[in-house]
Amino acid sequence: MLDLDGLILTSEERDLLWSPGVGGVIFFSRNIVSRAQFIDLVAEVRALRPELLLAVDQEGGRVQRLRDGYSALPAMQRLGEAVARDQAHGAWLCRETGWLLASEVLASGLDFSFAPVLDLDREHCAVIAERAFHTTPEVAITALRAFIAGLHEAGMAVTGKHFPGHGGVPGDSHIETPRDARSLAMLRAHDLRPFAELAGELDAVMPAHIVYSAIDHRPAGFSPFWIQHLLRGELGFSGVVFSDDLAMKGADLMGGYPEKARAALAAGCDMLLVCNDRAGAIEVLAALASSSITASPRLATMRARRRPDWTSLEGDARRGAIQAALAAC
Repeated sequence: MLDLDGLILTSEERDLLWSPGVGGVIFFSRNIVSRAQFIDLVAEVRALRPELLLAVDQEGGRVQRLRDGYSALPAMQRLGEAVARDQAHGAWLCRETGWLLASEVLASGLDFSFAPVLDLDREHCAVIAERAFHTTPEVAITALRAFIAGLHEAGMAVTGKHFPGHGGVPGDSHIETPRDARSLAMLRAHDLRPFAELAGELDAVMPAHIVYSAIDHRPAGFSPFWIQHLLRGELGFSGVVFSDDLAMKGADLMGGYPEKARAALAAGCDMLLVCNDRAGAIEVLAALASSSITASPRLATMRARRRPDWTSLEGDARRGAIQAALAAC
């Protein structure tokens, strides 16, 4: 899965998207100036190769690529706080927000958003912080279960990130390789709990570019222990595993792009993300072309299950009600 440079699809990008190793496109804020323009861009990519998975990072709060013409979504920490205050009302708010987010993503022609964050945090890790629903496992799990139900109701596959938990380190894996020295027992008692309890409700998981040094010298996304033994074996997860972006500095411990790509696939990832580095994406495509790797059949489960149209969505009283509730939140 790779990205595009701007608001229109260039001839170079058209050629690139025909590469056999390309299985998806992720869109960023630089690709979006208005809802109408973005829908046209998505439709153009879809017409070029209908089988590609089309995704976005649409979480709410500061991680919200779709803004102009879309609902304003609060940071997920606000929803977790609502659950902590009043579990019944908070769970309703979480479910409705999940439905709203997914409905707007799907109506735009995309397949899914990389959401939700299952990390436990409040302010320890600057790159996570208010993106997490809560720092308490019980509250976060209640909020997440309702939010996931809303995403699924709308027809969107769910990606939980960043396995086995990014909230315990202050470092940002975009710019360094954070190291978490806690024992496996400590992780089981805290960060791992949302993944363990919700594994059966997730369609995909994205591992963290973090080294859990008491367990493995490799970041989780390159670790057979974390992906094959614990996630698939112990937790029984049978869905898709997406690598986090191989362009992030947290992945550089594994070497150059070909080495990172091979290590992630060998560890059990089904799809590699390479974003914001076109040369790096081309390197990965070249490495894939010289291998015997074939696409995982699991990836088909990430396609949109239904797709509302904007006319009916804009007239939906449910959308208006949740927008009003979120404005109050």
